Amino acid sequence: MKILLKKSLFFFCSFFVFGFFLVAYLVIFHILFVLFVWTYWKSIFTLPVQPGKKYHMSYADQERYENEERPEVQRQILAEIARKLPVYTRTGNGGIRFCDRCQLIKPDRCHHCSVCAVCVLKMDHHCPWVNNCIGFSNYKFFLLFLAYALLYCMYIAATVFKYFIKYWTGELTNGRSKFHVLFLLFVAVMFFVSLMFLFGYHCWLVSRNRSTLEAFSAPVFQNGPDKNGFNLGFVKNLQQVFGEEKKLWLLPIASSQGDGHFFPMRALCEAQNPLLANEEQWEDDGIDEEPHGKEISCVLTNSD
Repeated sequence: MKILLKKSLFFFCSFFVFGFFLVAYLVIFHILFVLFVWTYWKSIFTLPVQPGKKYHMSYADQERYENEERPEVQRQILAEIARKLPVYTRTGNGGIRFCDRCQLIKPDRCHHCSVCAVCVLKMDHHCPWVNNCIGFSNYKFFLLFLAYALLYCMYIAATVFKYFIKYWTGELTNGRSKFHVLFLLFVAVMFFVSLMFLFGYHCWLVSRNRSTLEAFSAPVFQNGPDKNGFNLGFVKNLQQVFGEEKKLWLLPIASSQGDGHFFPMRALCEAQNPLLANEEQWEDDGIDEEPHGKEISCVLTNSD
């Protein structure tokens, strides 16, 4: 009687443990799957945000600009139009960034996407994976999509790996099961490796507050190119993409700071010469600390 009781207790405990792990596997799998599909959906169907109306040329300014044939006068016209706009980045030759296809002054970090045929605020790249332009409106969703896809593939590979071992040791005899195990493990590992490099690269971009386009071509300011012009430090860079509400960081809910038209910049003079950050050095050299008009080379600009 005691032996039967022990066997029954052992069977019950084994069944309970097996059921517990089975439920845990299913819960974790479906949580990752839902978050993966949710972020993928948001990355695809969140439309890229275009510049507001105040950045578009009026009909009179457009006519005046197009009728003018002298390039230097055209640059003066653009400078007059941009004087009231929070635009601080420039073209390679120091002119105002203007899109002749959309007929607008480009806000900082805005670029024209040839695939979408529109100017996109804080454009990062056009992604064929989601068939959408990744920019200010959906960059957070894209990052979360990469993160959850990475975790999803890692989870599948980890749970399938023990069956892969059974296949090599001969414990798995079903031919179809062998094919499924090999296929799942191969695909999961392949995507995991590729996503790991892509996600790691974008994590590095976020830590430096750069877009993919800015990583290849540094933004040009009034004092020249500066690849770290928007770098505010790791924490502030992270908050600019994910927001200040930490409870929303892991959910595909819009929480990025600002409206995409303007971004705070670090002091460009400090970027070019760290010694200028020392006030005593400024006083000894007799450097004027006052900004002039729209010149922001020695001040940290705050966001609207």
